Amino acid sequence: MGRRDAAYRLRLAQGFLNEAHQDLDLGRWRSVMDNAQLAVENAAKAVLALLGPVGRTHNPAVQLRRALGDGLFAAPEDDRVQRLTELAELLGPDVHIQTDYGDEAGGLTPWELFDEEDARQALDIAGEAVELAVAVVGRLTQ
Repeated sequence: MGRRDAAYRLRLAQGFLNEAHQDLDLGRWRSVMDNAQLAVENAAKAVLALLGPVGRTHNPAVQLRRALGDGLFAAPEDDRVQRLTELAELLGPDVHIQTDYGDEAGGLTPWELFDEEDARQALDIAGEAVELAVAVVGRLTQ
């Protein structure tokens, strides 16, 4: 079950990453952010799936930190999972909410919040997260 769920999450992560690249080419910064966030989220969930069922959350970094603290990942995977956790925090639930609702208090729509620099940075983060997840899942399912 864990291996199948991890593979499913990796396919989701790669699909969202691919869409983020397409959105960048189209200059759709908000959409890049949204898809990059979902790529990172699913990359993190792919690794979590190796440990058991993954709950519905937009903040898998919390569960990854707990797993790291419990020593569930051995070297060298613990370093990769630590970095994946950091990336999942960078593009966490706050970004997910901003891409859908904007900044309600500030009166800014999602399209007003993000620019090309934000989008490129998010895409780099997402690419690294997916690479890390592929490496961890590949190594732990050999």
